[in-house]
Amino acid sequence: MGQRPWRLLLLPGDGIGPEVLAAVRPVLERVSWELESRSGRRIDVQEAFIGGAAVDRYGTPLPEETLRQARSADAVLLGAVGGPAWDRLEPERRPESGLLSLRRALGVYANLRPARMLPGAHSPLRADVTGRFDVLLVRELTGGLYFGEPRRRWVGQDGRRAALDTMAYDEEEIRRVALVAFAAARKRRGRVTSVDKANVLACSRLWREVVTEVAAEYRDVSLDHQLVDSTTVHLVQHPEDYDVLLTENLFGDILSDLLGGIVGQFGALASASLGAAGPGLFEPVHGSAPDLAGQDVAIPAGAILSFALACRYAFGAPDLGQFLAESVDDVLLEDAGLGTRAFGERTAQRFRARSQVALT
Repeated sequence: MGQRPWRLLLLPGDGIGPEVLAAVRPVLERVSWELESRSGRRIDVQEAFIGGAAVDRYGTPLPEETLRQARSADAVLLGAVGGPAWDRLEPERRPESGLLSLRRALGVYANLRPARMLPGAHSPLRADVTGRFDVLLVRELTGGLYFGEPRRRWVGQDGRRAALDTMAYDEEEIRRVALVAFAAARKRRGRVTSVDKANVLACSRLWREVVTEVAAEYRDVSLDHQLVDSTTVHLVQHPEDYDVLLTENLFGDILSDLLGGIVGQFGALASASLGAAGPGLFEPVHGSAPDLAGQDVAIPAGAILSFALACRYAFGAPDLGQFLAESVDDVLLEDAGLGTRAFGERTAQRFRARSQVALT
C-alpha cells in the first residue's frame, strides 16, 4: 500500500491571486508526477477561500473551514489578498486580517524571502552594483507591532482622534527566528546582518542582545548589527555586501519591498513562512494588483518560485525545487513577454526537460 499523498491547499485570494495560482497548476502536476514516480507520493490539491473573496462569500476573511483545511495540509500556497473593494471594512474584516490570522494560527514565525537578480529583470541600480546581488531576508512574522496588544483607536474629550499600537517581543520569539537565520547562513556565505533600531527602541535592544547570544552558538557564521535606517542606504549603495538579513516584523515588511525594488521585478519574488511544526505557508511577495486582474498579464514567477520553496521545505524534494527555479530562469531568458497562463505552461515544459536530463 502506497504512502498517503502530500496535501497542498491553494488559497487563490483576490485580484491576480487566482490567475497566478492557476499558472502554477501545470507545474504542480508535473512535480506531482515526479514525486510519485520516485516515492509513491503524489500531491493532492484542495482549494479554499481567503481574503476579500472569503468576505464576499462568508462574511469573514478567514473562514473556519479554510483554517481547518490549512491545519491539515502539508503546505499552503497563497496567491494574494486585498483590494480597494474592501478598504472601507472594519479592520477585523479586511482581507489582510485574514492573512495575519492565518500566519498566527499556523505558527509560521520565520519568513524567508530570497532576493536575487533574475534574467530579464531591470534594476534601477547599475549592473555593476547588482551583478552579485543574492540576499536571503529572514523576517520574524508573528510578533512585534503587527500583533502587539493593546491596540486601539479613540476620540478624546477635546475631539482629537488618537490611536495606539504596541510593539512587544520576548526573548524566545527572537531566539527561534535567529536560529533559522544562522542555520541558513551556514549553508550560504556565512554572514548574518541583524537589523534593528537599538538606538531608540527597547525591543530592538533586547533583539540585539538575544541575537548576539545565538551567534555564540554559530562560530562559523559572522554577525554584524545595523540600524534599519542605515541599512536601507547601504542596501541601495552596496547590495552585494549582504548575505542573510535578519530582522523583526515591521522592518522586514519594509526591507522586503526595498529588495523587490532593487531586483527590478517585484512580482518574481517568493517567500516561505515556516514554524516549528505543521504546514508552511508559501506565497509570492507581490500584492493583489486588482488593476491587472483578468488581463493575463501578471507574471506568475513569484507564485511558481514559492511553490519551488514548498518542494524544498514541505515535500522533501529540494532538487525538484532547484530544477523549478532554474526553469523559471529559462523562461525569463527565452521570452519575457509571455502571458500568465503561457508562462506557467512553458515553465512546466522546461521543468520536465531539466528533470529528465537529471535522471539520465
